[in-house]
Amino acid sequence: MGPMAFSQRLIAHSKAQGRDIRVAIVGAGQMGHGFGCQVNRIPGMSLALVIDIDESRIRSLYDDIGAKDVVISDDVTVLTKALLDGKQAGTTTTKFVAELPFDIIVESTGIPDVGAHVAYTSLLAKKDVAVLNVEMDVTIGPLLHYTAQQTGAVYTVCHGDEPVEAKVLVDYARDLQFEVIAAGKGKNNPFEPLSTPDTVRERAVAKGMNPKMLCSFTDGSKTMIEMAALANATGLELSKRGMYGPEATIKTLHSVYSLQKDGGVLDRAGVIDYCTGDVAPGVFVIVRTDAPYINDELKYLNLGTGPYFALYRPFHLASVEAPLSLARAVLDREASLYSPSLKAEVATMAKKDMKPGDVIDSIGGYTVRGYADIAKDSKRDNLVPIGIIAGAVVTKDIKVGDLITYDQVAVDESSLIVQLRRKQDEMGLTYAS
Repeated sequence: MGPMAFSQRLIAHSKAQGRDIRVAIVGAGQMGHGFGCQVNRIPGMSLALVIDIDESRIRSLYDDIGAKDVVISDDVTVLTKALLDGKQAGTTTTKFVAELPFDIIVESTGIPDVGAHVAYTSLLAKKDVAVLNVEMDVTIGPLLHYTAQQTGAVYTVCHGDEPVEAKVLVDYARDLQFEVIAAGKGKNNPFEPLSTPDTVRERAVAKGMNPKMLCSFTDGSKTMIEMAALANATGLELSKRGMYGPEATIKTLHSVYSLQKDGGVLDRAGVIDYCTGDVAPGVFVIVRTDAPYINDELKYLNLGTGPYFALYRPFHLASVEAPLSLARAVLDREASLYSPSLKAEVATMAKKDMKPGDVIDSIGGYTVRGYADIAKDSKRDNLVPIGIIAGAVVTKDIKVGDLITYDQVAVDESSLIVQLRRKQDEMGLTYAS
């Protein structure tokens, strides 16, 4: 028998433990709901706890999976007893989440400050943490990874989003001794940098989406955040501030992402970028080899004419394949993706003119969008990461298109993610030395 698939190992693990892995989910919106439905289908895993400020979303998810007799309470004792008795539970508060008896918690709110509280307190309590909240990871991922190492827990970004799936291709290319020229994703939605929840509302409603979530896609924030996460996890640098974002097709990827001297867009090799066109919803890595025979082999295998070749995965399944990261964390004690330090930062770009006294909202809102940057450039220019901008008060005039600096705003000091980012900076974990 060769190595067993996770599905077989999960069943064996459940038999040995006398129970399934207890999975907790924070955020039962589109991502969390899809994730919960999928976790519940996997033998050896059980959706044990759903946390959402809206009780109807908790009930909707449990109804969808046919759960009966769910205990919904905001009392830590009642919830603890329910979970230990093998019942499914729900709560509308994250206050005492780390005290509850789950095995792994999945953070899928997309709100950096909520994610910071859930992830940090759970890791300190030696609980495994898997996140769909990449917005938080690009801000304090290195601190969370460090904390997990100290407590023996696992901290991971989940499979299914482009950063992990692109990293799998990068690892594959590196294992085969290819030179990685570029890696990235196809952008799924039209690029409308100044879009707001109002401009996308009709489309969002038609798709059954939260307008803020769709806006974070159309204004480019999500792509910027995902590509920064990919840079941080692979150690490849962002191509340039904001990236190139050229038009490309599956067939032209290898020529578009060749070096400028060979007719492509890149000024150097080993970078992260994204493209528009039919590459979405896939991820790619562009490689070349200095071995003439291997080069001929790749041509023979119909990978192109060389010297640049594209390795391409045509899909990412978002929350549907995310449970694979839970199996890997619990069974192998491994993270699918983490950032030892930041190679890229997601800075904050103004979507409108703002005056002193104005309060900045959050990702996918009306005032700002994420703009990826090479980390050392962001540090040099004193730029505020978008992960800590929510609730900041404007102190100096800001013009539309400005990259916001620490001199122009007072960030919300009561926010946990602001405090943790400061701690990460002070510990020297933020930037690669």
